[in-house]
Amino acid sequence: MKASILRMASLAALPVLAQNLMASLWRAGVFVFYASVSDLVVVCLVVSGSATATQASEDEPRRPFAEWADVPLPGQLIFGTLYEQSEAYHIWEMGNNRMPVNTRVGGENYGIDVRQGYFTFDYGITKKWAADLNVGATTVGWRAFDSGGIGKTTGLMDLTFGARYQIFNETNNDTGWPWLPTLTFRAGAIVPGVYDRHVAFAPGNHGVAIEPSLLLREHVGWPGFGVWGDILYRWEHTIGADQYIGSVGIFQQIKGWELDAGYRHLQTISGEDIVLGPETGPGTSTYTSITYPTDVREISDSIDAGFSYTTSKRHWRYGFHARKTFDGSNTDSALWLGASLDIPLDLFTSK
Repeated sequence: MKASILRMASLAALPVLAQNLMASLWRAGVFVFYASVSDLVVVCLVVSGSATATQASEDEPRRPFAEWADVPLPGQLIFGTLYEQSEAYHIWEMGNNRMPVNTRVGGENYGIDVRQGYFTFDYGITKKWAADLNVGATTVGWRAFDSGGIGKTTGLMDLTFGARYQIFNETNNDTGWPWLPTLTFRAGAIVPGVYDRHVAFAPGNHGVAIEPSLLLREHVGWPGFGVWGDILYRWEHTIGADQYIGSVGIFQQIKGWELDAGYRHLQTISGEDIVLGPETGPGTSTYTSITYPTDVREISDSIDAGFSYTTSKRHWRYGFHARKTFDGSNTDSALWLGASLDIPLDLFTSK
């Protein structure tokens, strides 16, 4: 197996960082499970006064396969914990120029490695309203861009939160239009995390942003089969390089199991290109430097896949998901692997 640049010491720091973040958020009063759209805007504008304009690689916490189209029961809190890791051995620089970044040291391969874990809190306010909060820690490292020197950063991920309104629900449809899908609008916001934003391919945009999105899930065709979609526009208030992300796919449910697959496109509206310096030697895939602009124009196309199992009694949900970037500009060819556990807690639901 290809060796990672990040050792167990870095991974051990993640729980500590997560605990520190939880304590800080509690003291700051961030654990409020509902906000109107105007409240989200105000919070982001206030925080943006202390944020420094810079951009790194897109890595904001977001549930895959349009899972946020569903909302918890009123008074129910779904607590989720996710772990994700990625490795990339190629990047696309100067637009769409694919370059290797696989550095060999002592017979081992080192690329761009990311490890991260985060918690999700999804609370049902009413039958149609829900709110979510997503907090965690991350670490990234590489050897390819400083003549073999190690570049790395560890810290708190960009924090995301949002309010959702379920416009339609396909299983509780009283409109007389049986073909309507489950359709949910989410007003989300992003607050910068705490990590070295000057490291190339730092794990997040590190800017204040507002992101409205629409999420859809609909059963079609044979029993258990359906389609899903997730589209968002990210207004980067700090950086100024707005993004949009669109995902579409299919799912198949078989008793407690669900299988998912889909396609995802990320597009940064404007910005500059990544530029690599000269190689340190012929065929080394190691470079003397990298120019990573503050407004990098990242574009990527990727395939998503995963599966999950929900227990019949407690409704605990175990999930696995993967994403592979197969084309892009000013991004890396990351293979992401992740696992999750969701636990429903009936805090105020009626018995």
